[in-house]
Amino acid sequence: MHVAHLSLADFRSYARAEVPLDPGVTAFVGPNGQGKTNLVEAVGYLATLASHRVASDAPLVRLGAERAVVRAQVVRGERQQLVELEINPGRANRARINRSSQVRPRDVLGIVRSVLFAPEDLALVKGDPGERRRFLDELITARAPRLAGVRSDYDRVLKQRNTLLKSAAMARRHGSTARGADLSTLDVWDQHLARAGAELLAQRLDLVAALQPLADKAYEQLAPGGGPVSLEYRGSIGERGAGQEEVPAPGGREELFARMMEALGESRRQEIERGVTLVGPHRDDLVLKLGPLPAKGYASHGESWSYALALRLASYELLCADGGEPVLVLDDVFAELDTRRRERLAELVAPGEQVLVTAAVDDDVPGLLRGARFAVENGTVERV
Repeated sequence: MHVAHLSLADFRSYARAEVPLDPGVTAFVGPNGQGKTNLVEAVGYLATLASHRVASDAPLVRLGAERAVVRAQVVRGERQQLVELEINPGRANRARINRSSQVRPRDVLGIVRSVLFAPEDLALVKGDPGERRRFLDELITARAPRLAGVRSDYDRVLKQRNTLLKSAAMARRHGSTARGADLSTLDVWDQHLARAGAELLAQRLDLVAALQPLADKAYEQLAPGGGPVSLEYRGSIGERGAGQEEVPAPGGREELFARMMEALGESRRQEIERGVTLVGPHRDDLVLKLGPLPAKGYASHGESWSYALALRLASYELLCADGGEPVLVLDDVFAELDTRRRERLAELVAPGEQVLVTAAVDDDVPGLLRGARFAVENGTVERV
């Protein structure tokens, strides 16, 4: 799979941009702050409906514009598709496929698949659990776009349940018993949360099991002799006091549903006191270990970089195994790496069907990744 043409309207710094792309390696080169990352960010947005740089859509729309449009011609074998997303901050986004009638934005998931390497990836190792949860959930959706609906359902139910818990907590503080209709409604939302949560949890556990050997292999390729690495999913189901128990190996959805219902029941009193849901996939973490120790807090800067890259390379291998190579995006990555890691990473990604690289100067692009080149400066994108 590759993107044959990228078109932007009022996206980030671009009033208009038309970028024809070929299979193989394409490098966008230019000084910092000129819009290189904006181009590859648009490709990532088509693949995930989210930016790797910001949490909301508002910064994606050019200053002074009401909306932005990202459009791509995508080639998969003999088949071509035109996918379009209209970004409307504060309102519902819109999507079209092959200029047909409007579809839901999540219906375009799976048309463009990408794996993005960026400086922000260090947060996978050094950052909060939310970064790792997002990594897992985006990869789950990339593998099976239908699961975007499960994620959406879980988030919707969680929001509603938290609203009810907050109301119960306020009632408690004002002397009410916090019983009756509110708790009866909460019981119903428990069922919905546990059902969606069990499905999401099962998918995460399956994914971690599949990623483990691939991440270990990739780390060894990037930093020979520096491993092993291991991925451990740590869940809030079975949480006791300050500690947490690891969720066991993937089990049936019904077993996970029952365990989550039990955990919700056990935490009900504390949740009402605090006004927030304390158990579920939104509270879980992926513990990354380097040897016997957690990478967070123990790994050096170079080791953390190698770990983050290994996770992305493992994601790429997994998506390839599912059928169809994703677009590989390397956003200003090589400037962060020493010579040895640069060369090893270039060797690993060079065979990709389509590789998009951004760099401030030509020297930051390894020789193995010399291909098509665009100069990006002052809002223009020109092939050279």
